[in-house]
Amino acid sequence: MRVMVGNPLLGRIQNREAKVGVVGLGYVGLPLGMAFAEAGFPVTGLDVDQRKIDKIAKGESYIKHIPSAPLAELTNAGKLKATNDFAKSRELDCVIICVPTPLTASREPDMSFIVATGEALAPYVRPGQLFILESTTYPGTTEEVLKPLLEKNGLKAGVDFFLAFSPEREDPGNKGFNTKTIPKVVGGYSPACLEVATALYGSALKEVVPVSSTRVAELAKLLENIYRCVNIAMVNEMKMLCDRMNVDVWEVIQAASTKPFGFQPFYPGPGLGGHCIPIDPFYLTWKAREFEFHTKFIELAGEVNWQMPYYVVQRTMEALNQNKKVLNGAKVLCIGAAYKKDIDDFRESPSLRVMTLLKEKGADISYHDPYVKELHKGHGFNMEMKSVPLDPETLSQYDAVMILTDHSHIDYNELVQRSNIVVDTRNATKAVTQGREKIVKA
Repeated sequence: MRVMVGNPLLGRIQNREAKVGVVGLGYVGLPLGMAFAEAGFPVTGLDVDQRKIDKIAKGESYIKHIPSAPLAELTNAGKLKATNDFAKSRELDCVIICVPTPLTASREPDMSFIVATGEALAPYVRPGQLFILESTTYPGTTEEVLKPLLEKNGLKAGVDFFLAFSPEREDPGNKGFNTKTIPKVVGGYSPACLEVATALYGSALKEVVPVSSTRVAELAKLLENIYRCVNIAMVNEMKMLCDRMNVDVWEVIQAASTKPFGFQPFYPGPGLGGHCIPIDPFYLTWKAREFEFHTKFIELAGEVNWQMPYYVVQRTMEALNQNKKVLNGAKVLCIGAAYKKDIDDFRESPSLRVMTLLKEKGADISYHDPYVKELHKGHGFNMEMKSVPLDPETLSQYDAVMILTDHSHIDYNELVQRSNIVVDTRNATKAVTQGREKIVKA
């Protein structure tokens, strides 16, 4: 049995000489690659999207909250480059995988991106390299899915190369935290793997939190997001009850939030968005079946949140009915395609599901989002659409205006005054004083 003698990679990391690769240059991979480049490492991004590669070569950011100036500085200095040639991975010392992990149509884990990445890297794995998976996934993925792929050429994890898992933690649009300042949980396949992975992240990020295994790190990520999912489901259910009782759920939450201990506010909405929170419960419930365990509580929370777009559409139908209108043939303007305000990320956005349901019921829909200029078919969305201008003069032409994302640039006072009906799913109209009779909370 081969045993990895010494650890020259640690020295290369400490001297900032290790060549770092990031696979998947999206909302997680691009800022992570920039963080390592800014820390002094030579960084190569690997992606199958030629558009991203071309943008990076020009020093142009394609993500709203990442400015182009620091990206251009890194690319112009030769510290960060991108390619679609996975053969280049052989030259890299550390390879961090940041690819999507969506759900299938039957809400089961879709490992296709991880598998495709592992297969693309497998021919070029060499002794002494470090591979880290960051994609959110079920516990066991690193060892059960990625490890066998990387070992295809005969090299062994923990013996010939290092293997670890470190869950991504990104919150687009949150100015209080960034890739460098968010604590980084790391789990290694072996103690030596953990040592190298911890050293790598510690050389570029503020705080590293080592844990005993890849499975602990994988499950920690799920727990973080399922915690939010469950609490959002509870408050979404509370919203539906409050609507029946004619009580303002937002005022209830505000009042409860004055308790200085034992309470953390969560807020309702038209559903869950983003890559993690809507998906993570189903990753864990799927894996739990392997152990003959039924995660009833978690599954219920996931179902409540998945049903919210249907509830929003039902409330819109009721609002139109009050105005002697029907949804079939109604002109509806949806405000916001992104999953939360002031960002351009529309992954798993509930807005897309709401628009799809409206279209299925015969509504003539348009949308406005200054950060999401176009929507294309894919991931359950079957329409090609472009954002329309938010023209105050034309608001009255719509039978209903739906606030699905509460972007900050919008004058909600004017929007309410000029609209026939406003369906507010985000409490964006809380400060509106005139025309409140037009507002329907959903």
